[in-house]
Amino acid sequence: MDNQTSVSEFLLLEFSEVWELQMLHFFLFLGMFLATVTGNLLIIFAVAFDHRLHTPMYFFLVNLAVQDLGSVSVIIPKSMANSLMNTRHISYFGCVVQVLSFLFFVGCDVFLLTVMAYDRYVAICDPLQYEMLMNRRACTQMVAGVWVGGLLHAVLNTSGTFSILFCSNVVSQFFCEIPQLLKLACSDLYLIEIGILMFSFTVGVGCFIFIIVTYVHIFSAVLKIPSAQGRRKAFSTCLPHLIVFSTFLLTVCFAYLRPTSNTAPQMDLIFTIIYSMVPPMLNPLIYSMRNKDLKAALAKLLGLSLR
Repeated sequence: MDNQTSVSEFLLLEFSEVWELQMLHFFLFLGMFLATVTGNLLIIFAVAFDHRLHTPMYFFLVNLAVQDLGSVSVIIPKSMANSLMNTRHISYFGCVVQVLSFLFFVGCDVFLLTVMAYDRYVAICDPLQYEMLMNRRACTQMVAGVWVGGLLHAVLNTSGTFSILFCSNVVSQFFCEIPQLLKLACSDLYLIEIGILMFSFTVGVGCFIFIIVTYVHIFSAVLKIPSAQGRRKAFSTCLPHLIVFSTFLLTVCFAYLRPTSNTAPQMDLIFTIIYSMVPPMLNPLIYSMRNKDLKAALAKLLGLSLR
């Protein structure tokens, strides 16, 4: 093993050696993937075809849906294909692309949710300045910054991960996840990526603190609204965003900050499924449940009638 410093492919986690259980995994992932794709595409089409929803909040929501589609599309189909073909292989280049793409979409999610908090802050706490501050050009620049920031985050972590030499090619996860790849390192170079991860975590905590402070101001302003209907409308647009970000952040922390050497492989798998697959699947449901305008647009898109 000491001489194995060049890896041409990786072996991903095998859910079971039993064919029937592999098929169970395939159909479980297929169901989650189809639910995620369907829900996020409905959000995109509903906003695109309803001119009333052509506002900054829904513009950001469409970008969030695109990012959720991207994050699941780079990890789930490969896992399903491996189960269907009874294999575990992924090429070295395929692993690099998977890590880069997944981190890109995840990083964009964090930055975009932070921008969405600022959008809600301006809309509720400074409504007279909203159209000036959140004009088309400003929103486009913010989203462009989100995508560029996500790309830089992905490139930095991917280059840090694959600059190390691997002593093994057996990845104990259903996709190329950085914590599992770092466990295969042959040298202390993996400490560089640990430092990059800590930097990324610091940026994430900064985004979280910004969102918390923002929502303290938002909820203080909402409670001062004299109209009960106005308070309900404000809460209906803010609470889904807070739920989405909290769910995402907590599950990512579980996956990346827990001591992987002290946890069972089953727990590693559960945590990874939760943070990588559950939030993108639930986001459309969370946003549409408390948003009457979005529910009306979805009903119109599907040809349904709301009573």
